[in-house]
Amino acid sequence: MYGTKGTRGAKHQPSTQQENDFIRSHGIHEYAKWHLGIDDEEDEQNKKRYKFPYGDFHKVHRCGVISAESRAGQYKHHDIELAAAHLHGMMDESKPALRSRRARA
Repeated sequence: MYGTKGTRGAKHQPSTQQENDFIRSHGIHEYAKWHLGIDDEEDEQNKKRYKFPYGDFHKVHRCGVISAESRAGQYKHHDIELAAAHLHGMMDESKPALRSRRARA
């Protein structure tokens, strides 16, 4: 699931090896940009610091955004939940097929 680093259930979430390769190539600060939250108690150079991933280092994935939104709500991280909900809404609005289906409903 996207909200927890220990679980690799989502097909679009990078593997640990892909995360490590990305950090080696682009640095931890670029890695951080693919997460909606941070854990201030973890060291800046530690992957554990970065929470609620939403993409695969190439593309933002709707399933990742939805998972981040859900997990943030579950763990009472309301600011992250709101940010993910906003991103989710932006993604839905950018899809013409979704808009036309909603208009017909």
